Amino acid sequence: MERSLLMLARSLRTICKRNIRQDKLWSRSVHSDRVRHQSTQVAMQDLAQEDSAKPEDAKPDESPKKNPVCSYNEWDPLEEVIVGRVEGACVPPFTVEVKANTYEKNWSFFVKNGGKPFPNDHMTKAVQEVEEFCNILKHEGVIVRRPEPVNWSEVYKTPWFESPGLYASMPRDILLVVGDEIIECPMAWRTRFFEYRAYRSLIKEYFQEGANWTTAPKPTMADELYDQEYPMRSVDDRHKLAAEGKFVTTEFEPCFDAADFMRAGRDIFAQRSQVTNFMGIEWMRRHLEPKGYNVHTISFKDPNPMHIDATFNIIGPGLVLSNPDRPCHQIDMFKKAGWTIVHPPTPEMPDGHPLWMSSKWLSMNVLMIDPKRVVCDSNEVATQKMFEKLGIQTIKVNLRHANSLGGGFHCWTCDVRRRGGLESYL
Repeated sequence: MERSLLMLARSLRTICKRNIRQDKLWSRSVHSDRVRHQSTQVAMQDLAQEDSAKPEDAKPDESPKKNPVCSYNEWDPLEEVIVGRVEGACVPPFTVEVKANTYEKNWSFFVKNGGKPFPNDHMTKAVQEVEEFCNILKHEGVIVRRPEPVNWSEVYKTPWFESPGLYASMPRDILLVVGDEIIECPMAWRTRFFEYRAYRSLIKEYFQEGANWTTAPKPTMADELYDQEYPMRSVDDRHKLAAEGKFVTTEFEPCFDAADFMRAGRDIFAQRSQVTNFMGIEWMRRHLEPKGYNVHTISFKDPNPMHIDATFNIIGPGLVLSNPDRPCHQIDMFKKAGWTIVHPPTPEMPDGHPLWMSSKWLSMNVLMIDPKRVVCDSNEVATQKMFEKLGIQTIKVNLRHANSLGGGFHCWTCDVRRRGGLESYL
């Protein structure tokens, strides 16, 4: 009996100890949960206070990112532009393609100075003019970008030829912006084969920010691309050859400069020239037409066609400057569409001013800031009056020494972004 009572007492003590331990564990758990609950409440209060203290502009930006590249025409409000460089420019050697694109009065200049820098005094003035041009664009609210400096006198060699470079002065020649796409054009002069180097850092930056980037097939620029016996002795010879559809570049492989294309929304106009062949135009057509663009080939009574923007410069919706000395063979197409055809006045540039690679008609090679503002030559008074009659404000800039390198305001620039959408004007 005593033994049974002893065993019962031990069992009761064991049960009591177990219950005490469980009570302690439950108490600790409740305390821990209460602490966690209080900590969570404090954290939530702190977050609420932080959110209420944040300024409105600190909230995440949910608006779509603006594409850094977007331009459909030549006149919508200009937001960002590339302006070329004078520095490092080198006189091209007197090759057959250079001879075909220059006037005979300047041939001795290329024979004597090919591969050397352009005259220093002249270039110093050109640098000052271009820098002032950039400052004026910035003052008008335009972002200005520049290519990298390059020493273009260095000779490079490919399997088909060797040559020094030329310059990075005319971004309009090498870069064609169509919507959100930058097309890096192949060029036709051997001196311009590697010109893209000066722009690659800019293009990569635009690409990384969302732009589309296309590089057209690079021609070999082998001898077969050029008519080595192209007969040139006078302007009359050139008129006859152009009328017969003969050019210094052949159809051996596609070649084209961007400046032989003029944009007007869904319609893009191209000319067969000394530097742009039909294969090049066809490449552009196959590339752009699936995207909703129409590529039209037009021609002019021009003895030396090279780049369209001093011959046919579209400056507004249904408004075009048409060179009176180089009439367009397809002008009726524009008249039927209701376009206004404006013939610019005779250029006022003096005969003695050196124009090594261009004509005086750079007077119509203007840059539209928007439909009511234009950058034009401060020396071309008659051209300024023409714009005033059209209701367009002139922003007068002197680029006279820079003109000698072969381009006006349109040539010296490539508009990266204009504020406006894709429309049809034809």
